[in-house]
Amino acid sequence: MSPLVLSILMSSLALGTMITASSHHWLLAWMGLEINTLAIIPLMAKMHHPRAIEATTKYFITQAAASAVILFSSTTNAWATGEWDIMNLTSHLSTTTLLMAILMKLGVAPFHFWLPEVMQGIDLTTGLILSSWQKLAPMALLIQVSPNLNPQLLFISGIISTVIGGWGGLNQTQLRKIMAYSSIAHLGWMMTALTISPELTTLNLVIYIIMTTAMFLTLKMFSSTKISTLSSSWQKTPTLAAMSTLTLLSMGGLPPLTGFMPKWLILQEMTKQNATILATMMALSALLSLFFYIRLTYTMTLTTHPNTTSSTQLWRFSTTQPKLLLMTSATASIALLPSTPLLLSIML
Repeated sequence: MSPLVLSILMSSLALGTMITASSHHWLLAWMGLEINTLAIIPLMAKMHHPRAIEATTKYFITQAAASAVILFSSTTNAWATGEWDIMNLTSHLSTTTLLMAILMKLGVAPFHFWLPEVMQGIDLTTGLILSSWQKLAPMALLIQVSPNLNPQLLFISGIISTVIGGWGGLNQTQLRKIMAYSSIAHLGWMMTALTISPELTTLNLVIYIIMTTAMFLTLKMFSSTKISTLSSSWQKTPTLAAMSTLTLLSMGGLPPLTGFMPKWLILQEMTKQNATILATMMALSALLSLFFYIRLTYTMTLTTHPNTTSSTQLWRFSTTQPKLLLMTSATASIALLPSTPLLLSIML
């Protein structure tokens, strides 16, 4: 893909997200989502492989259906209230259909079926964009309309997402599918926190994007798409393998790493709201995700690749990939827990 076309597509991605996040009119928000979808389609199909074309088609059909439902919801609300303002969402039919459409766009259970298949068919860079940047615009809409949404539906979808995100990743050997189920599980935590504290949802989203960016860039550095190929990472770059191990444990929510912060704060807030049973179910479902993170950690650090030597390789081709973003995101995904009081004072 030529640099000019790539810059136009990336600019369109940024423009669509900014239009949706800053709009107060439903048609503008819908237009931003459509720009976002149309800009990532060429990036997904650029490999000219049948799996990539299949993934692109599935993504386009799902996003087009969700956008149509959003347009139907906003039109129904405008018919009932006479206004197109995003904050003025009062119709019960509109709120329910809008929630279903945004959950479908994000890939939250029970509308998650497209996400693992689409992630498996695209490359790691596009998978990073799909797992991080493409979540911003729908989440911005969801946070804006969160006071009007049905909390029971959000709680149910959040619990189902955390369970399915952990359960679905247990038997996977493809790293992109594992990252897709990880995304579903993290989105479940965000949905559960949305009705209690939208600020915690925003904090969880930011930390999730940091950890996912670090993990995808690490996999791209190792050129790994299967679990079996991770076993040679320790011989290639021991420092990066150690950082990746801590990043994986942080995604699982182990203290004293960054990923423990949002889970701790969400469980604490749910306990304050007398949702102890729900908090217990969420904490137990996190153990499912933690299992396959530990499985990746074991493969990366404690498994010897079947080659002629088990020592560190003395030479290798130097990579041309940028390392600054990788090291920054990896460090942030490990060491932000002590800054929890500062982040809470800023956001709450």
